Amino acid sequence: MDVVHERCAGIDIGKADVKVCIRVPGPGKRRCKEVRTFSTMTRDLLAMRDWLLAEGITVVGMEATGSYWKPVFYLLENDIECWLLNARHMKNVPGRKTDVADSEWICKMVEHSLVRPSFVPPPEIRQLRDLTRYRTEVIRERTREAQRLEKLLEDAGIKLSAVVSDLLGKSARAMLEALIAGERDPLVLAEMAKASMRAKREILAQALTGRFTDHHAFLARTMLDRIDAVTATEARLSEEITRQLAPFRRQVELLTTIPGVSTRSAEVILAEIGVDMSRFPSAAHLASWAGMCPGNHESAGKHTSGKSRPGDPWLKGALGLAATAAARSKGLAARYKRIAVRRGKKRALVAVGHTILTSVWHMLTHEAEYHDLGGDYFIERTGRARQTRRLVSQLNMLGYQVSLQSAEVV
Repeated sequence: MDVVHERCAGIDIGKADVKVCIRVPGPGKRRCKEVRTFSTMTRDLLAMRDWLLAEGITVVGMEATGSYWKPVFYLLENDIECWLLNARHMKNVPGRKTDVADSEWICKMVEHSLVRPSFVPPPEIRQLRDLTRYRTEVIRERTREAQRLEKLLEDAGIKLSAVVSDLLGKSARAMLEALIAGERDPLVLAEMAKASMRAKREILAQALTGRFTDHHAFLARTMLDRIDAVTATEARLSEEITRQLAPFRRQVELLTTIPGVSTRSAEVILAEIGVDMSRFPSAAHLASWAGMCPGNHESAGKHTSGKSRPGDPWLKGALGLAATAAARSKGLAARYKRIAVRRGKKRALVAVGHTILTSVWHMLTHEAEYHDLGGDYFIERTGRARQTRRLVSQLNMLGYQVSLQSAEVV
């Protein structure tokens, strides 16, 4: 095989140490290799970098191992071209699995350019990723705590969640605070309802009749305090995200013109893919990287499961929320309904998410606002004849004989 990179290195990364294999030109046409071991302490990683630079290494490949690759990658990225490699693309021969053999295998794969580097965003986007991902986890934790609170109320026989839609809303929160303070009269508690909830005072009184004890009050107080603390943490994170997104405010405004994409969803999308779309040659490449397209698996002429690849779970989550919102709004709702009838709601949401991501690529590439192509665009794209055959086939299955006449014929 041709040698694409003459001076390259492969790094097998562990928690405590790294094995580094380099391959450089030797006498004649021979290739020379050398393997060294370094600890993962910063001092030793700096020594590793100095050694690689002294050997004239131009490309370094490393496997994405948990979060242990990050200090190595970040220390080298400013001086040497670094490739972060997907472990699924580098399976070694079974029975020869050692750390040294892995570093040699990675080096050979890089040497002959048999692997492709994964997308690692620049530092400012990585910081946004840390913030948006942590905020997502904080929101999930608040949801879990609210579910624990609901189970506690069920244990006490309080059926408040069966009447109110938001257990943490103003009316429900006032009733919970009174319960914790010692008020047990359901009629008094029901009178704390606000706005439209006052019309439900009678059923609220029934829902608030239970066995709420001091034990339940202690746990409910603890849970509400934790929910408040998590809400405050979310607010601080959102403020910091807004501050760091100031240079990309124009891109956020562009993305929010897409149906279903809120400001928060736009922030997550930018944090996951960045603003420079040159890393993805086309919108199809971006959708494939994100895992928002059908899988492709063919063997012996047969196509098996078309399940989408895992991709970026944080980006897929944001696109799923955006697709759900778009399915209930104008514009992309036509695409959702058209696919949901034939393939089901889940596949339809993935298809709408794919459409949103395709739009994001074009908008960030050309700095253009979203342009709705109309509800009949996908029918026209696939052909009116195909749509006609499908509708006629459905009527035939229902027992009708159909004869078609063009509306243009008088």
